[in-house]
Amino acid sequence: MTDTESFLKVARQVVSDEARALDVLAESLNEQFAEAVQLILQASGRIIISGIGKSGHIGHKIAATLASTGTPAYFVHPAEASHGDLGMVSKGDVVLAISNSGEAPELANLLAFTRRFGIPLIGLSSKPESSLMKQADVHLLIPALGEACGFGMVPSISTTLTLAMGDALAIALMKYRDFKPEDFRAFHPGGKLGARLSTVRDLMHGGDAVPLVSATTPMSDALIEISQKGFGVVGVTDAHDNLSGIITDGDLRRHMRGLLDNTAGQVMTSDPTTISPDALAEEAVAIMNDRKITSLFVVDPDQPGRAQGLLHIHDCLRVGLG
Repeated sequence: MTDTESFLKVARQVVSDEARALDVLAESLNEQFAEAVQLILQASGRIIISGIGKSGHIGHKIAATLASTGTPAYFVHPAEASHGDLGMVSKGDVVLAISNSGEAPELANLLAFTRRFGIPLIGLSSKPESSLMKQADVHLLIPALGEACGFGMVPSISTTLTLAMGDALAIALMKYRDFKPEDFRAFHPGGKLGARLSTVRDLMHGGDAVPLVSATTPMSDALIEISQKGFGVVGVTDAHDNLSGIITDGDLRRHMRGLLDNTAGQVMTSDPTTISPDALAEEAVAIMNDRKITSLFVVDPDQPGRAQGLLHIHDCLRVGLG
């Protein structure tokens, strides 16, 4: 067997072992999980996550996932808790303590603090008879299935199960709270994800930047508007200032002969494609790609017909969409 084959065999075995463990975890979930969700929903404060070593690393991720999906949470290092950070925990909070063995000595002071001041404690461990689980109000038990290394010393299966349990909590809470994409965006304004969750309103041009002329405007003036605004299009409004058409380079080519003898209303394409300011910018990109256009006028459904802005494909490309 070559080195490559040997490496792949080990890797596939690890992934297969962890996948089977996740199936066991899914089947093992019971009313204790539901109680943990209810306890968190009833909390008037925050969810405090704590753990040491690999459990601490997973705890950091669980806290971040909870916080980004509508459940205020943060991680408290158990050693730091013993040196003043217990002041970060107060009544109204819920503590989620993570320890695969349930016997991490670093957690002792934090656990004692929760018992002393009546702070609800959720224990996450693979050992139901451990010190942690004996003190906890609610038990999140992960199956004790060993580790992928084969001799039970390298946290792998246990950390995968712990992470999955944390994800399950976060998503269950998110679904119960009807957490929507626009809520998610408030916590993720940066990077590719922030771009995907941008709304048309965030990216559109508004006010005097929007290229608009009336239907009776001579095409000589309409061309000036197209040139000055720089989007390659101009919207055409009717007598009530409602958007009734659009003039693009295609319309200009079709009316090239005698173009300047026409008005904007005679050259325009009626009923242009529009989009709501609250639509996701990603949806606007899909529409522009599908219809092979480069601009969309923005019309608020609450003010039908009134052009509030213009979104150009370059605005979307600038933030990483497209």
